Amino acid sequence: MKDWVGKRYWLVGASEGLGRALALRMAASGADLVLSARSEDRLAAVAADLPRPAQVVPMDVGDSASVRAAAAEVGPVDGVVWLAGVYWPMTAAGWDADKAEAMCDINLTGCARVLGQVVPGMVARGTGHIVITGSLAGFRGLPGSVGYAASKAGCMMLAESLHADLRGTGVQVQQVNPGFIRTRLTAMNSFDMPFIMEPDDAARRMFEHMGTDRFKVSFPAGFSLLFRLGQMVPDWAWYPLFPKR
Repeated sequence: MKDWVGKRYWLVGASEGLGRALALRMAASGADLVLSARSEDRLAAVAADLPRPAQVVPMDVGDSASVRAAAAEVGPVDGVVWLAGVYWPMTAAGWDADKAEAMCDINLTGCARVLGQVVPGMVARGTGHIVITGSLAGFRGLPGSVGYAASKAGCMMLAESLHADLRGTGVQVQQVNPGFIRTRLTAMNSFDMPFIMEPDDAARRMFEHMGTDRFKVSFPAGFSLLFRLGQMVPDWAWYPLFPKR
């Protein structure tokens, strides 16, 4: 179990939902937090609810200059948690070019932009903690997930590659793959969302994993098993499971 007291963590995507809930848990455990997202007002509201002071650093992860400026202001940290993301339900027949590009740019390339400012310093110091939020949607191609599933799969592969490279270096990499979480993003879905979690429940599971030495966790456990097993199902059996759109 980690000692969080006095450890400085940069939470990227901390203005609402899972990010806000995780910030509350980490601050209650004694961590010193830096909170980033696009909305300074929302970040300030989160910071005001925390039991200890937090640094607010607004940042647009879709803008390289904004990320570099924010990273320079933040400086060295003990850990970084990637939570940022955008989402729109989208089928291939209903392709929206701007939204598809935004999902790929924010969810995946944004993650790479932020890590590019943090990982080299951690490697040089021989210590650090990197936590990347993936999704159950990233395990296998799903209908209505153009943009989002691909971007999350990329994040998950990025985490796996970092873990492969940094094992034994003092820099710990972890991956967290949650299922449906009740947020303003999932509120856009018109389909049933099995085992949907409240943000605080998802944050509890995520924070518990962050306190371990394990690399990866996917939850809820039973629901995630379907997605993980889906990777072993042949194409001819997988795609007919879903109705044509």
